[in-house]
Amino acid sequence: MGRLFAVIFLIVIFVGGFFLLKQKDLSVVSPIPKVFGIVKSPIVNKWFPKKDLFSRTDSINLSLSAKSALLVDFDNAQIIYAKNENEKLPIASTAKIMTALIALDNANLVDSFLVSEKAAKIGENSMGLTIGEKLTLEELLYGLMLVSGNDAAITIAEGTAGSEDKFVDLMNEKVRALGLKNTRFVNASGLDEDDKEQYSSAYDLSVIAHYVWENYPKFRQITSTFNKYIEANSNHKAFDLYNDTNLLTTYPGVRGIKPGFTWEAGLCLVTYAENDGKKLLAVILGSDDRRGEMKELLDYGFSYSGIKIEHPALDL
Repeated sequence: MGRLFAVIFLIVIFVGGFFLLKQKDLSVVSPIPKVFGIVKSPIVNKWFPKKDLFSRTDSINLSLSAKSALLVDFDNAQIIYAKNENEKLPIASTAKIMTALIALDNANLVDSFLVSEKAAKIGENSMGLTIGEKLTLEELLYGLMLVSGNDAAITIAEGTAGSEDKFVDLMNEKVRALGLKNTRFVNASGLDEDDKEQYSSAYDLSVIAHYVWENYPKFRQITSTFNKYIEANSNHKAFDLYNDTNLLTTYPGVRGIKPGFTWEAGLCLVTYAENDGKKLLAVILGSDDRRGEMKELLDYGFSYSGIKIEHPALDL
């Protein structure tokens, strides 16, 4: 009888301990802070570009002006071409890819965000927001990704996290959660700041772009949209937005993702393209001709798989 009691006692302790662990507050160990009371679980990112042992990278003749470039097979993460892929460089508005990712992680598409004075007056690229207007996150994401609106970036940051500074904290938490080593964000727009250094690498940007593309269908839909007309309502005026992503309408299979430019960063471009089942992700930083050089990269990447792409609009 005593032995039976001991067995039952041990079972009770084991089961009780199991349920205590299950109910433990995971926010203590989560690397992602709470936003709007939501606790994000730690991210396990398994997609990292890796050298292809059979790559012809060293023997091809691509004369790119870009300071850094990377071409990756989207599915198996094999690097097809690389140039200074781990160099820390300013990335201009390609930083907005992370801005979109953080917003999608921590807010709902139907959430309404108020345009502040700071957002309306940020300057440079703009979707044309006015102080006091209210837009949904979905509407703002179109302004962020199609016309690279800095006003949209600030409005998204403030609406998601309460302030841009807190939003930037989330951006850098995500950097660590994704396992990136050469990236640091200081704002949500990608604008250069005299007293702060913001940078990433072609390698790290490919990981960020892959992650958001894989996990958020709405992001894919937005970045592949050429024109978005947002009708006026009681909260805001109308917006007619055209996508400024290079090659979206001229190179077959291109679906986005994001260009960028500042005088410090030069011409930058992150591109996803798909033809005949082959998916490519390419990054160019600090280029003199991002459009032409991205065409060269994609041509090489598809030809590497035996796919020839005709693009008469680019050959004129």
